[in-house]
Amino acid sequence: MTTTTGVSLCSMPPMVKHTAAVNGRFKPSIIVNRLSLRDYFQESRELLLMKSDGGPPRWFSPLECGSRLIHNSPLLLSLPGVDGTGLSLLLHHQRLREIFDIWCLHIPTADTTPFTDLVKLIETTVRFENNRLPNRPIYLVGESFGGCLALAVAARVPHIDLVLVLANPATSFEKSQLQPLIPILKIIPDHIRPGLPYVMSLITGVPSGMLTSTAKKGLPSQQTITDLSEAVTSLFSYLSDIGDVLTVETVLWKLKMLESACAYSNSCLHSVSAQTLILSSGNDQLLQSLQEGERLNKTLPKSQIRTFSDSGHALFLEENFDLVTVIKGAGFYRRSKHTDYVSDFVPPSAHEIKDVLDSSRWIDFATSPVLLSTLENEKIVRGLSGIPSEGPVLFVGCHNMLGFEVAPMIRRFIIEKNIIIRGVAHPMLFTKLKENTKPDLATYDITRLMGAVPVSPSNLYKLFSLKSHVLLYPGGVREALHRKGEEYKLFWPEQSEFVRMAARFGATIVPFGAVGEDDYAQLVLDYDDQMKIPFMKDYVKQTTDDSLKLRNDIKGEVANQDLHMPILLPKVPGRYYYLFGKPIKTEGLREELRNREKAHQVYVEVKGEVEKCLNYCKTKRENDPYRNIMSRLMYQATHGLESEVPTFDLD
Repeated sequence: MTTTTGVSLCSMPPMVKHTAAVNGRFKPSIIVNRLSLRDYFQESRELLLMKSDGGPPRWFSPLECGSRLIHNSPLLLSLPGVDGTGLSLLLHHQRLREIFDIWCLHIPTADTTPFTDLVKLIETTVRFENNRLPNRPIYLVGESFGGCLALAVAARVPHIDLVLVLANPATSFEKSQLQPLIPILKIIPDHIRPGLPYVMSLITGVPSGMLTSTAKKGLPSQQTITDLSEAVTSLFSYLSDIGDVLTVETVLWKLKMLESACAYSNSCLHSVSAQTLILSSGNDQLLQSLQEGERLNKTLPKSQIRTFSDSGHALFLEENFDLVTVIKGAGFYRRSKHTDYVSDFVPPSAHEIKDVLDSSRWIDFATSPVLLSTLENEKIVRGLSGIPSEGPVLFVGCHNMLGFEVAPMIRRFIIEKNIIIRGVAHPMLFTKLKENTKPDLATYDITRLMGAVPVSPSNLYKLFSLKSHVLLYPGGVREALHRKGEEYKLFWPEQSEFVRMAARFGATIVPFGAVGEDDYAQLVLDYDDQMKIPFMKDYVKQTTDDSLKLRNDIKGEVANQDLHMPILLPKVPGRYYYLFGKPIKTEGLREELRNREKAHQVYVEVKGEVEKCLNYCKTKRENDPYRNIMSRLMYQATHGLESEVPTFDLD
């Protein structure tokens, strides 16, 4: 059965191909024109006017969302707000369909199914789908009222693998400004209807979402004015139609449903063990979403929170909000019981790539990076022409303080080579630590979005098998959190950790050095200093104990993986310099490098090349007339802001 709203109550739409890696280079997925608020109002209006829409609550699959079962994609159940249309994710369907099998719950406007019965309906669906495909997770995505439904269902089926995504859940409705409306509506005669559409729009927060998202577009272009005009026209038509079908009893029922949902979901929070992503708006005029999000985050054991300070209650309807990007960045996308950061990785879309590059333009401005690479004939050239375009490739280098060098490098590889480098990083970037432990996981959302994985032999194996370009720092935390006077000093294990693995897949090893951290910041309090201050020493110990321990089986300085935040004093920005040494090929050497001694010889060679690259950059930067930011600004003022700033002679 297909409705005029573009949804199907029983359809199984065609398959959609998944974006994949090709020889280590990623082709970003292409986004078709995204649906807008105008589409939301029009489709909601059509649902409201359907004469046949008097049946019980039921599921539908949007026609634009193809079934993803062939790719073992997880099931996503979209749970509606109090409006019940099931269209709250309409603006996200075209992106969600690439990685999820999507079902939406529709609750007819005049339906009076109690909250507990709605919970049972969803629970029945969850149990059935889990029995049918027990190895795939089921996502419950709910906004406001739908968030309460998701929590209630999760509490009833703690043994089933659920992932909850809660946007401004109505678990704080008891403190809402809408509460005083309930006694007022009880005494209003049924024939007084003019204000009911306004009340309903308040409950759903739709106008707030429309105005906020439109305002974020910036100065109004002709297209923006046209879009706004069409959206406003659709909104008034939508509100007018709501007025034709609403009664006082209907609105009162929905408010009572919110009361029931709030009370029920709060009573069972202690039973919720599902992985949960909480999305809180900072400009929610209906609920205390920021405070409530923090409360839920402290209460639910497997939760993370993301806040959106400028967003309103109807978060999913804001045109600058992208649910898929948020889920991927938070590391919440998986196709099985456990997250596999390699196989579950979804390459960033063209829009995501553009956002990342645009948001990090200041990095290029501040660092003005000089990237040099080495050709086969050992000639050093400016740019990345010496870097193999086809993987697998392993970049091996020395960490600067806090990994400052990584962002400019990855950005330039995307721009110049269309290559996304997959970093292998400390597990603290992927695992929630105890309450109040810093840094927050949200700090690393872009890192995860761009394909970083926790460091482990199995993940390195998988990345090589996919012919990826991989970034590895053998010195790990010890280098990234080095002490005073240890800039650009290598702290590597005595034995090879990567050579034989690279040889197994014929990977090309590219040693490199990055220099410039000492031009940006001065280390004031390092690890040794903090160990002399009691409260800082305790904090370092707590943070380290809360994190996954690495390299417990080795000795030496590299085994010191204590996590701390060094105190830095910013400097007037200098410049970053990178030299990628001559590629070391392991293709055809698999059998030879199985021998530990020969593998160790290559390991020593790689280490020596890294040190050579570091020394080259440190020496040559002394002859760079544009090392200081002021000289670079003067050059760009006369040659254009987008001009490439010269550097030292490559002789």
